[in-house]
Amino acid sequence: MAEVKLDLFRRFGDLATDALASHREEIDALNVFPVPDSDTGTNLYLTIAAARDRFREYTGPDWREGLRSFARGALLGARGNSGVILAEMIGALLRRLVQAADDERTAAVFADALRKAANAAYAAVGDPQEGTMLSVLSAAAGAAETCVEGDEKARTRDAMSEAAAAAREALARTPEQLPTLSAAGVVDAGGRGICVLLDAFETALTGRRPSPQARAAGSPHIPIPIQAAAEAGGDGHALEPGGPSYEVMYLLDAEDAAIPDLRKRLQPLGDSLVVVGGEGIWNVHVHVDDVGAAIEAGISAGRPHRIHVTHFAEQIAGQAHGHANRSGRAVITFAAGPGLAELFRGAGAIVIEGGPRRRPTTSELLEAITASGASEVIVLPNDAPTRQSAEAAARTAEDDLDINVAVIPTRSQVQGLAAIAVHEPGRKFDKDVLEMTATARHARHGAVTISNTRAITMAGPCMPGDALGVLDGDFVKVGPDLETCATYVLARLIGGGGELVTLVSGLEDPTGELAQAVAAWLAANHPAVDVMVYDGGQERYPLLMSVE
Repeated sequence: MAEVKLDLFRRFGDLATDALASHREEIDALNVFPVPDSDTGTNLYLTIAAARDRFREYTGPDWREGLRSFARGALLGARGNSGVILAEMIGALLRRLVQAADDERTAAVFADALRKAANAAYAAVGDPQEGTMLSVLSAAAGAAETCVEGDEKARTRDAMSEAAAAAREALARTPEQLPTLSAAGVVDAGGRGICVLLDAFETALTGRRPSPQARAAGSPHIPIPIQAAAEAGGDGHALEPGGPSYEVMYLLDAEDAAIPDLRKRLQPLGDSLVVVGGEGIWNVHVHVDDVGAAIEAGISAGRPHRIHVTHFAEQIAGQAHGHANRSGRAVITFAAGPGLAELFRGAGAIVIEGGPRRRPTTSELLEAITASGASEVIVLPNDAPTRQSAEAAARTAEDDLDINVAVIPTRSQVQGLAAIAVHEPGRKFDKDVLEMTATARHARHGAVTISNTRAITMAGPCMPGDALGVLDGDFVKVGPDLETCATYVLARLIGGGGELVTLVSGLEDPTGELAQAVAAWLAANHPAVDVMVYDGGQERYPLLMSVE
């Protein structure tokens, strides 16, 4: 098989995330199986957004490693029953692509990858049911296989177009396969999500979007409101009164050999059991009454973390009656180093720590917004990729939880520091957002770093070990040492005027020597300008700078 172009999956990641964002409310409203908790669309959206976010951070040349990063992002960011199943589908599909031999026909590999994805999903689910996302993907795989087997000249786009069409037809049949769907007058929510994803992949391959007529062939009946679905489920339990009351999810660090015993321990505790993953990291999902027993099973198998427990009755009541108990205002920020994290916390922010390769996902940001308990939330992403994730999380929080969320377009850590310095919880929300946005926008920013590769930059060619000066995200100086580049960048920054310079030393400047040298240069050349020096501890950039 020819090399898979990572641009294809970049397009797919963006198209799929946008498509699920658009269809999220529709899919949530269809959600009556296995639990009428109105979150399947949201969970699929957050899972694919996590895969997209992780994949964006991969910049290496190895396409196989790039696909593995996409799959890992889905596994680590999976939400809910449908999200965990989707993560297993994505993982199995991409593993087949990665393992393809050079002489294999590309279209046949993609068709087989769909089959592997469907089989893996069936195997991962404790009690697989027809009329769900499992059978919809299986029908898609069958159509792709028939396409490539019947036509030796069929291309990947032909196989995926057939798969997408078959998925829509299978979706329309789901009420015939599941009495719960038939009684509610809807198609399967997870299956609808699979159709959206396959349509997005077809568009990524061909540039064409399915026609309205084609989409209508698999369109759902008008769904009943979620309140009615909740009432149909008795007291809010899973399928009928007496069903499991809690959804338990966690990531598990465990040896592969421990998983069969884990499944045996979890199976009798409840239903909707899904355990997916491999190579030491697993995502566990189950509906139970005994939360402690589900977590203890994970402890016996390995190390559970990121444990998430949802009480179905409370969740459904919250969806039906709103979230009036929220109050106050919170600021959530991404900090790229421990020193920066302390600075933000000292200013009253909720901090998500990370770095250049550990940016917060949409799911993590949404969890932070939800856990804040605030009715008004301001998010400081502090870099461009995190801003996209923050905006996705903000849309979800506003739609699902009725939280007023504003994302300040901070593109650097120092812009975030400038913004939070003027935050006033006592001001009206809109005015606070406006003031923070204006301050961040007027904070000109720069940095220095060391090149780790041979490349052509806007400032000319560079070699490994060269010092690089960065101004507003662009390389503007290639120099022999960091101090030369730092003073050049700062001179450019301050040339437009300014009263305050902020210097933040990084991990590669642990003693602050570089920051102090630049501060001394500033005092000698611009004595009227104030300077603040902090230890940020950020990776990759030994010095961050801003001028206000």
